[in-house]
Amino acid sequence: MPELPEVTAYVEAFERRIVGRPLERIRLRSPSLVRTFDPPLSAAEGRRVEGIGRIGKRIVWHLEDDLHLVVHPMISGRFHRKKPGTALPRRNVHAAFDFPEDTFFLTEMGKKKRASLHLVRGDDALAALDPGGIDPLTASPTEFAEALTSRNRTLKRALTDPRVFSGIGNAHSDEILLFARLSPVQRTGNLNDDEIERLREVTVRSLTEWTERLRNEFGERFPEKITAFHPAMAAHGKYGEPCPVCSGEIQRIRYADRETNYCPACQTGGKLLADRGMSRLLGDDWPRTLDELEELKAEHGGGG
Repeated sequence: MPELPEVTAYVEAFERRIVGRPLERIRLRSPSLVRTFDPPLSAAEGRRVEGIGRIGKRIVWHLEDDLHLVVHPMISGRFHRKKPGTALPRRNVHAAFDFPEDTFFLTEMGKKKRASLHLVRGDDALAALDPGGIDPLTASPTEFAEALTSRNRTLKRALTDPRVFSGIGNAHSDEILLFARLSPVQRTGNLNDDEIERLREVTVRSLTEWTERLRNEFGERFPEKITAFHPAMAAHGKYGEPCPVCSGEIQRIRYADRETNYCPACQTGGKLLADRGMSRLLGDDWPRTLDELEELKAEHGGGG
């Protein structure tokens, strides 16, 4: 799912290409994409784009007549730049947005279609779409600490809750927690002041560095193949690979269709966190430490 750095890349790309230009037409392939009916989607057609914004992981096009078109790409939604008037494919494309010099497709891979589009009028209606999380890049140390500890929950859950922090998801939370040297299952209520401030500093640094990395990577090009997973990431998506900090093996916790990646040596004092599926399967044989994991691998011929 595109997160704060990736959404920022989209926002800046759209600022360069569509601000000041009219949205001539919206061609809809998937009616279920649209989650509002008043004003109708046709009200946006012919309206000039006055600005681009971000609400968490949502991208906002501010249009004339106090209209706001809000897109949430969700896990696999992506934008693609095409030549004006390019025909809509039959598969995986929700909609086309036609401008005088460009057409943009909104696509979503997979069977589960979760992306959404809202068209609302007025600041109050736009604010109603905001889950309310603070901006981690601009929050003061006090604001950050108060948001983080507002409820006693795991760090992973707190960082990825859009009601707490705006724009942090599964991928970037893994990166932040690795370099903050904090366990994803550490409870927010158990953090001391130094740990909270370290987490804030790493959060700002990590999100800022990734935003700059994407700016340099795409330059003036439209970010066609953007994703919250990047090969240069240190923890996310790196299960079984060496940690760039300590060279230990990155581990994971899997749940539903997501996983959390972490380094036991850097984050949990060498303790392995229980994987819901595997710990249920192995029961009392589930390894608790890295040494026990290595022993288990050796017993099974070295397999992961």
